[in-house]
Amino acid sequence: MAKAEDVFVGSIDQGTTSTRFIIYDRCSRPIGSHQVEFTQFYPEAGWVEHDPMEILESVRVCMAKAVDKATAAGYNVDNGLKAIGLTNQRETTLVWSKSTGSPLHNAIVWMDARTSAICRKLENELSGGRTHFVGTCGLPISTYFSAVKLLWLMENVKDVNESIKKGDALFGTIDTWLIWNLTGGVNGGLHVTDVSNASRTMLMNLKTLEWDKPTLETLGIPAQILPKIVSNSEVIGKIVQGWPITGVPISGCLGDQHAAMLGQACRKGEAKSTYGTGAFILLNTGEEVVQSKHGLLTTLAFKLGKDARANYALEGSIAIAGAAVQWLRDSLGIISSAKEIEELASQVKSTGGIYFVPAFNGLFAPWWRDDARGVCIGITRFTSKAHIARAVLESMCFQVKDVLDSMHKDAREKGEVKNEKGEFLLRVDGGATVNNLLMQIQADLLGSPVVRPADIETTALGAAYAAGLAVGVWTEDEIFSAGERVESATTFHPVLEEELRKKKVESWCKAVSRTFDLADLSL
Repeated sequence: MAKAEDVFVGSIDQGTTSTRFIIYDRCSRPIGSHQVEFTQFYPEAGWVEHDPMEILESVRVCMAKAVDKATAAGYNVDNGLKAIGLTNQRETTLVWSKSTGSPLHNAIVWMDARTSAICRKLENELSGGRTHFVGTCGLPISTYFSAVKLLWLMENVKDVNESIKKGDALFGTIDTWLIWNLTGGVNGGLHVTDVSNASRTMLMNLKTLEWDKPTLETLGIPAQILPKIVSNSEVIGKIVQGWPITGVPISGCLGDQHAAMLGQACRKGEAKSTYGTGAFILLNTGEEVVQSKHGLLTTLAFKLGKDARANYALEGSIAIAGAAVQWLRDSLGIISSAKEIEELASQVKSTGGIYFVPAFNGLFAPWWRDDARGVCIGITRFTSKAHIARAVLESMCFQVKDVLDSMHKDAREKGEVKNEKGEFLLRVDGGATVNNLLMQIQADLLGSPVVRPADIETTALGAAYAAGLAVGVWTEDEIFSAGERVESATTFHPVLEEELRKKKVESWCKAVSRTFDLADLSL
C-alpha cells in the first residue's frame, strides 16, 4: 500500500486568461505546478474569443512542466498520481467536428456580448420574457449563458450548421472539449460534461439534472449534439497515450466557481467570493433550490458522486473585476503590472470623489443591464492616476457588496451561518486577493469580516478534492473539516465609519445609474 507521502492528485485549472496544472499531495499541499497564458481575441467591440487548440496545447505544456518540477523536487509522481481533476471557465462555448476533432469556430467566451440581439428576440417572443426559463434552469435570458452562444453559432457559422445536419457536430463548454480530447478525441473520446457546467447553459433542469426537452424544443437545439451529464466526483475515463500523463483517471470535474466553493469547504449557509477576471459570489443553500427575488442566479453548487444528493447555490456574477486592472495596465498604461495597483492606490487615502463602474460589456448581477457601459464620474483637476487606481479597486468591492446585499435578502429566511459575534464571514480566494488594500476595502464596504485562506488558489484545490474523493484519497469529512484553514487564514475587519460607508454606497449607486442605456453611443 502506498504511503501517504506517495499519493498525489493532479488538477487542471483552465481559466479565462491562463491554464494551470497543479499536483497536490495527500495533505493538500502543492508539490509541482505550471501556468501558461493564452491569447484573448477581440474581433469586434464586445466580442471575446479563445482558440480551442491553443487551450488544448496549454494543458499539454502545463502537465509536462508540472510533472517535471515535482519529479525534480524528489516526488515519485509517475507511480503516485492517483487521479486528475478538472475545473474550467464556465459558459464559454464551442462546437467541433466529431470526425476530424477540429473546432468549427473559435470558442465564444462567457463575457462575450454578441448575442444581445438574440436575447432581445427571445425576450419579446417568449411568454415569460427575460425570466421565461428561470423556473427550470434558474437563469434569466442573458448573453452570459451558453445556450444563446450556441444559437449564434448555429445561425451565423455555416460549418456549424452543416455539421449539425450531417450528425458530425459536438457541442460543449471547455470541460467537455478537454475531456473529449484527453480520453481519445476522434478515437473514442468521451463526450461528457458535469452538472455544474451543465447548469450554466440554460439547458439543464435544475431538479432532474438532465437536459430539459421543452427548453431544447423551444430554442431549436438538437439533443444529439449535447454531452452526457455526470456528477462532479466520479471516474469519467482515463487519459490516453499521447499526453504527458497517461492511464490516470479523470475523476473530478467542476466549473471554476463551484470548484472554489469546494476548495473553500463551503457548507450550507456559507459563501465565498472569487476574484479573477470577473468576481463570483456563491452561497451554498444546501439541498434546496432557492429562487432569487433580488437579481441573483439559482445554480448548482456541487454533486459529489453519482448517487449523492446535489447541493444548490445562489450566485451573483460580476463580469469585470480583475479585468479592470488588466485594462489599466494594457489599454491605459497607468500601471505596468497588476501588482503595482496596490502601491499606486495606497498613495491616496480616498478616491477623491471618483467612482468607476466597469460596465465594459454591460452589468451582470444584480442589475442585468446589457445596455450599460463603463463610466468614470467625479473627475476634477485634482484627480490623479492614484485616485483612478483606487476607484478601480473600490469598483470591484462595491460590485461584490451589491451581490451580497441581494444574497442576504434572498437567504434570510433560509438561514446564513454567522460566527459567535453574529457576523457573516465572506471567504475569499483568487489571484487578486493577494492585494491587502483590496481586501481591506472589501471589509470596509461590507461592514463585516473578510477571510482569506493561506492557499488562495482554491479553485484548483476544489477540483483535486473532487477527483481524490472519487478514488478514495480523501473523504468528505476530511474535505469539509475547516478548522485548520480558519486558523491559518487572514481576517480583514472593517474600520470604516458607518456613516461614511452609507454615503459611499449612495454615491456608487448614483454612478451605476449613469451607466444605463449607453450601448448605442455613436463611435
